[in-house]
Amino acid sequence: MSQLFAKKPLSMLLSEMEGKGRLKRVLGPVGLTSLGVGAIIGTGIFVLTGVAAHDKTGPALMLSFVVAGLACIFAALCYAEFASMVPVAGSAYTYAYATLGELMAWIIGWDLILEYAVASSTVAHGWSHYFQDFIKIFGVEVPMIFSNAPYDLVDGKFKAMGPWFDLPAVLVTIAITAILVKGIKESTTFNSIMVIIKLAVVMFVIIVGCQYIHPENWTPFAPFGYTGISFFGKPMAGQIGGNGEPLGMLAGASTIFFAYIGFDAVSNQSEEAINPKRDVPIGIIASLILCTVLYIAVSAVLTGMVKYDKINIDAPISDAFGQVGLPWAKYLISLGALTGITSVLLVMMLSQPRIFLAMARDGLVPPAFFSAIHPRFQTPWKSTILIGVCVSLMAGLLPLRILAELVNIGTLFAFVVVCAAVLVMRKTHPEAERPFKVPFVPVVPILGIAICLLLMFSLPAENWVRLIVWLGIGFLIYFGYGIRHSVMNPSAVKYVAPESTDSLAE
Repeated sequence: MSQLFAKKPLSMLLSEMEGKGRLKRVLGPVGLTSLGVGAIIGTGIFVLTGVAAHDKTGPALMLSFVVAGLACIFAALCYAEFASMVPVAGSAYTYAYATLGELMAWIIGWDLILEYAVASSTVAHGWSHYFQDFIKIFGVEVPMIFSNAPYDLVDGKFKAMGPWFDLPAVLVTIAITAILVKGIKESTTFNSIMVIIKLAVVMFVIIVGCQYIHPENWTPFAPFGYTGISFFGKPMAGQIGGNGEPLGMLAGASTIFFAYIGFDAVSNQSEEAINPKRDVPIGIIASLILCTVLYIAVSAVLTGMVKYDKINIDAPISDAFGQVGLPWAKYLISLGALTGITSVLLVMMLSQPRIFLAMARDGLVPPAFFSAIHPRFQTPWKSTILIGVCVSLMAGLLPLRILAELVNIGTLFAFVVVCAAVLVMRKTHPEAERPFKVPFVPVVPILGIAICLLLMFSLPAENWVRLIVWLGIGFLIYFGYGIRHSVMNPSAVKYVAPESTDSLAE
């Protein structure tokens, strides 16, 4: 029982920074900010804006982004403090190990694996649909048997849909995996190019779209109200939709929270930052603030160009430009959406091997495999390839609409833990060096916890059930393997990293 709540000493974490098998430090503040923007701007800005505005918020979507952004900003400040203190791979998993103990660290690590794996699979699935829509512009179509997953959920049951597998989703996953194995510098260069393209498209949407705004489209501003609160799926305040889910501004914040997932991925690259104590906090906060401003601006333009109930859910932005007489803009916006989703997929798949790497160093998963660093590329190549295979299989074969809902609840759970961990660390290690400090403690962490819990409870009850099932599987692995091989277990046989990268390759 004592091991379950054993905390990894801060001194051990700091000493590990100079240990064997470390990742190459090549990322500066611009590269880290680019990774954050690459992870955040994608499906959220090109798809979720239409779904939320049409079904749940109306023009009040602007406030929904403010609420979700506040939750993320509070959490981001907490992430930044930890990342400056302990600039190693692992993100919220490592922070939980240092403050809340091994069992909570395992729960968060296992939760993050779910978040990144499902998010990557969902994004690859979405990339495929955007890619197929894009090539249709040029009269090219993917054969039906390779165009989608073979099964889908119809009335709660799996039903064969005709295709064999989603070939574009599989191919893009393989391509991203190859880039990630090649090296972090190549990955961030590729990501930066895509970020520049999609930011240019987003600025085009804002600047040109402003000229076609009709203020009367913003009236009524909140047709579904300003609330939309539920507790474990039971509506507590606000209007109720036809499916029994709450409607309103807060309900919209829960829906579009997926749009913000990704800024925490910057903290996963702490070990590859040139000056992590300074650059990682800059990357986290700068990318989040920039994306929040862009989200609010795009939602204002979208709901101002088109009445909220006339917004096309599948392609809200490109269709809005078509409705105001600019159909040619579809080509440019489709390109921006495609590059945006590609960069999200890259950063999501970049982050998960770093979680495995941190867990492997602690003995909770087999280190000989998950902490293997490529002798030439200096990347966790084995786990990267394994994740690429798993993501491509899920994206190519499975309907991911239900699983995708788990991403929101998993991320919110991680944010709650990181905010709480700041409070614990301030109490237990007040003397620790903090190059970046969360301002107004304990107010900021407590507000982060409160808003994230509010959004978590507003998610459908099925999300909680699926999360509990996933955590149950994780407990089986932890008590079957992790607890016996943990670095905190005095009787465990410790894994020793090879002396050289040549032996590591062997």
